[in-house]
Amino acid sequence: MKKQMILGGLMLAAQILGIASAVAGPWEDGTAAYNRGDFVPAVRLFRPLAEQGNAKAQNMLGVMYRRGQGVARNSVRAFVWFSRAAARGDATATAELREVSQTMTGEELAQAREMAEACEASNYRSCEY
Repeated sequence: MKKQMILGGLMLAAQILGIASAVAGPWEDGTAAYNRGDFVPAVRLFRPLAEQGNAKAQNMLGVMYRRGQGVARNSVRAFVWFSRAAARGDATATAELREVSQTMTGEELAQAREMAEACEASNYRSCEY
């Protein structure tokens, strides 16, 4: 009887774990890739989410552009993603936006603002990346 209960418990646990992994989506997969240092797949997973307006994904892309993780380091593109996330109320992105802005020239800031507006207006179809 004990063996049957233990076996039943193990089968139930396996089913629950299987269901949990089946419901993982692009955000979870992107986060897992990022955390293990697989930055290129993380970018590929975060970008569509960011383009759909996901502030967390927009912030992550900003971080990745700022650090050069999976993409070429680029303060202008980091600014674009941080500004999109900040506009959606992401407090972390607001702080990151302030920090990255302090490292940019006036010319870079103007370019970044123009790029952010063009991306948003075109629903991310005419972005330069």
